[in-house]
Amino acid sequence: MKSKIAFIGTGGTIASIGATNLELQDYGANGVMLQASEILAKFPEAQHFADVFAVDFKAIASPAISFPEWKSLVLLCDDLAAKHPDLAGIVIGHGTATLEETAYFLSLTLKITIPVVLVGSQRPASALSTDAGLNLANAVRVAASPDAVGLGVLTLLNDEIHAARDVAKTSTMRLQTFRTPDFGALGHADGDAIAFYRRPIRRAYPNTEFDIRTLDALPRVDIAYSYAGADGTAVRAFAAAGARGIIAAGFAPGFTAPGDFTALEAAVKQGIIVMQGTRVGSGRTHKGKRLREAGFLITDNLTPQKARILLALALTKTSDPAEIERVFLEY
Repeated sequence: MKSKIAFIGTGGTIASIGATNLELQDYGANGVMLQASEILAKFPEAQHFADVFAVDFKAIASPAISFPEWKSLVLLCDDLAAKHPDLAGIVIGHGTATLEETAYFLSLTLKITIPVVLVGSQRPASALSTDAGLNLANAVRVAASPDAVGLGVLTLLNDEIHAARDVAKTSTMRLQTFRTPDFGALGHADGDAIAFYRRPIRRAYPNTEFDIRTLDALPRVDIAYSYAGADGTAVRAFAAAGARGIIAAGFAPGFTAPGDFTALEAAVKQGIIVMQGTRVGSGRTHKGKRLREAGFLITDNLTPQKARILLALALTKTSDPAEIERVFLEY
């Protein structure tokens, strides 16, 4: 008997139809994006591995996705699990631009116990040699795998299974864009098997302390990207806009341009949580003497975009720097 899998479509490249099958880049200009039911109809091979039913959500480009869509997805996953006690897993089709952010947010906030897998594609559904169909079929296989239970939200592209916390989009056009730089994939979706080789140890759903179901918005957290000659203008603008937290995407292993540092010190004195990260995409941030004296926290090895999500969620619970530091060590 086949497992039952829900497929939620949110749009993105995996749902896009270009003007011709050779349009691999500017396909969005065609203005055609499929709903989940239409994607399943276009790639019926996914049904070979499970009984997959479509859940139409939205069909939008992923740069337009933020907290309202994330909250809706959490509630939708809750509803699907409640209405279908025999549901084995959920696959969410998503644009690759923000796929890693949605995956991490869901991994921190879902309360269900079945696997959730985010899938996208680098080439539109209409393209010659699109990766959309195989990615979708493999995502269904992963979601139906008992070995996927308890690993947090997963991503599936290019046959690779990654943990939401660690994965990042690393290339604009190559099919192998989703990578975990320091630790590698959790496993692979091979032709003959779904093969896992390691488990993440950081906390993930359903055993997290975050519940966004009654929230209308997240606390404002911004990212200040440091560069040679940065003078703190962005930091001051974020503080003036009401930021409760600022992630400093600085130089490795964890410092910023002098102008940014001065502005960030001032932000701490205003009661804003400042967390030092790096812009390099790999490795932990070092909390040296200067950061400690300035009252900065560190983002561990999270990318700035992931650290922003975790800090915003932490701020829904506490503004205590010691507690926020604990959150970043656990998640």
